Formats: sequence, C-alpha cells, structure tokens
Amino acid sequence: MPRKNLAVRTVVFSMLGNVALAAIKFLAGIFGHSYALIADGIESVLDVFASILVLIGLKYASRPPDENHPYGHGKAEPLTTFLVVAFLIVSATTITYQSIQHIQTPHKVPETFTLWILGAIILWKEISYQIVMRRSIKLNSDSLKAEAWHHRSDAITSVAAFIGISIAIYFGDGYEVADDYAALVAVVFIAYNSYKIFRPALGEIMDENNYAELTDEIREVALKVKGVKGTEKCFIRKAGMKYHVDLHACVEGDLTVTEGHDIAHLLKDRLRKEIPQLGHVLIHIEPF
Repeated sequence: MPRKNLAVRTVVFSMLGNVALAAIKFLAGIFGHSYALIADGIESVLDVFASILVLIGLKYASRPPDENHPYGHGKAEPLTTFLVVAFLIVSATTITYQSIQHIQTPHKVPETFTLWILGAIILWKEISYQIVMRRSIKLNSDSLKAEAWHHRSDAITSVAAFIGISIAIYFGDGYEVADDYAALVAVVFIAYNSYKIFRPALGEIMDENNYAELTDEIREVALKVKGVKGTEKCFIRKAGMKYHVDLHACVEGDLTVTEGHDIAHLLKDRLRKEIPQLGHVLIHIEPF
C-alpha cells in the first residue's frame, strides 16, 4: 500500500474511533453524573477536529514537487502538528476551567457503571495508540505521532477519571469532587504530551540535523558505489515523510568532470533505491 494511503487510512481510523468515543463519553458522563467523563468527551470532540487537520495536512504534504515548491510540500505536516498541539492546549484549558467550576458546585456521586465504560475506553485507546504509533514510525510522520499521542493522552485522562470515580464511589458523600480533581490531574499529562508532540515538529521546521542513524546508513550505502572513496559532509533535513540529503562524496582527483558526474548520479540512484524515505538528494563531488 502506498505510504500516503496508509497514512490517510490511519487518520480515518483514529477519527471514526474518536467520534464513537465522544458520543459514549458524553452519554455516560451525563447519565452517570461524571464530569471527568464529560471532560474526556470534550477532548474526544477536539480530537476529531484535530484528526481532520492531520488528514488535510497529510494530503497537502504528499503533493509532488512543483515550480514553486521544488522540495515538495512536506513542511505542511509539522505546521499541521502545531495546530494539533493548539487543539490539545484548548482541550486542557477547557477541562481545567470546567473542572474548577464543577468543584465549586455540589453534585451527585458518579454511577458505578461509568467505571466499566472507562475500563473499555482505556483498553481501546491504548490499542489505538500502539497501532497509530507503529504506523507513524514506519512512515516517518510527525503528524501521525501527534495523532498517536492523542490516543495516549486520552487513555491517561481516562485512567485519571477511573481513579477519581473509584474514590468518589468508594468513600461516598463528601468525595464527589474526586472525579473533578482527576480531570485536573489529566490536564497535566495533556500539557506534557503537547510539549512532546510540539518539540519534534519545531525541529523539523528549523531543519535540525538530528539523524545520526540515517547519516551512518547513507555513508554505508555510498561506499558500495563504484568510484566513491569516502564521504565528508552529510546534511539531512526532514519534510513530511521524506528526508532531503546534501552529501559530499569523495572520488579520485584525476577523474574527468563527466566521470565524476556519472558517479554522482549512480550514488544518488543507489541511495534512493536502498533508502526509500529519501526525497531530494544533492551530491557534491570532492577530490579524494
């Protein structure tokens, strides 16, 4: 399956799951008297909109290079990730405000059945996290990693809600607010995950060269090409699901320009064949 199609199917999988979970959480929270579940539902609704943004970003980032974008449109993906982080921050702020309001308002102890629903939600969200994270690693996609962390943060908020509701039910009257404090604890985890999602995307926008393993792989492949005696500088920058490479290759100093040019083309073709995630490859020839 093409990389783009797999990425799109992964996002659609996340989006449909979040739509179903948002409905379940809202209904369970309303009828089960649990604001932690309602807060969870709010996050799931925001996750749906975030998934739509990721989907749009992936489709745009996968467009081929054109005259105005010779390196492709991959930078759209980290920009989309920034928007996803913004949604997470809005989610955390909304939950914080509503939880504080709810703490100040007397309310019923949550119903026991909400624990069973939360248990199922936690299990499903962790499974979703594992699926999406594996695909994000396979496709080298930061926006899919953000999508995966959405599932993990949702699982964490559900765990916090489970603990809070359990305390409220077990201790009874006077402990109703444990449910709401659990929602506040979840906000801390959401904020932390937001940073973990934001930092790699910022590095991609800033063209940080933090790809030591890929650099080593490129150098190893280069030495397999006839005529390449070694490598010097190797600069890598990520754009979407592709890595653009500038490599200085060393050849014998007495070769003609044409011979050096031919070696550069052989090297470029070999790199793109053996390392499919490479995008634009620029080879600079140096005398050995």
